[in-house]
Amino acid sequence: QVQLVESGGGLVQPGGSLRLSCGASGSIFSINAMGWYRQAPGKQRELVATITRAGTITYADSVKDRFTISRDSAKNTMYLQMNSLKPEDTAVYYCSADLSTGLGTWGQGTQVTVSS
Repeated sequence: QVQLVESGGGLVQPGGSLRLSCGASGSIFSINAMGWYRQAPGKQRELVATITRAGTITYADSVKDRFTISRDSAKNTMYLQMNSLKPEDTAVYYCSADLSTGLGTWGQGTQVTVSS
């Protein structure tokens, strides 16, 4: 099993920055890919960015050129650097992991609020 814990959310003004972290523990070797998703009130959960074991990265069009996904394998931690934040980025952000077993797992989520 893999456990994921997010941190780094909070309240930020439009145009500001935040960095989210996702720490992984457990059967780390079974992780094929990790990603960030978000869910705004009344909306479906949507993909933000993903990174595979090989390092292939994808972004949602809405966050390209503003958000950067990265990882530190030595610390078993994934990051999401969010710059030029907009009110529409307000959501609960979730960390996810796709496992070699075919299953997936989620963190508990961290709230990001962009407001003046």
